[in-house]
Amino acid sequence: MRKTLLAASAVMMALSGAAYAQTTVITTQDPAVTNSTVVVPGEVRTYVMEQSVPSVAYEGTIAVGTALPDTVEVHTIQEQPDYAYTVVNDRRVIVNPQTRTVVQVLE
Repeated sequence: MRKTLLAASAVMMALSGAAYAQTTVITTQDPAVTNSTVVVPGEVRTYVMEQSVPSVAYEGTIAVGTALPDTVEVHTIQEQPDYAYTVVNDRRVIVNPQTRTVVQVLE
């Protein structure tokens, strides 16, 4: 009985270790496209969240892939020229400055 309990405990510990072996990868390098999702560097997200700019009212849907009209002011990020940002309908968005396309909506 004792050997069975000991063996069962060893199996449970071995199986639970596999669950803890999961890995989370956070990238802070150049953007990468993964299944049509752009992975934005962490410092860009942090910068955008810290900025205080007024929200712009927009009647369309704000989602990844939406091209913002010229009437929406987009702010460039000097240290990260591949990204810009704005606040639309009280939602912060990261934008491709060349195409004005939303690449990420921050929550």
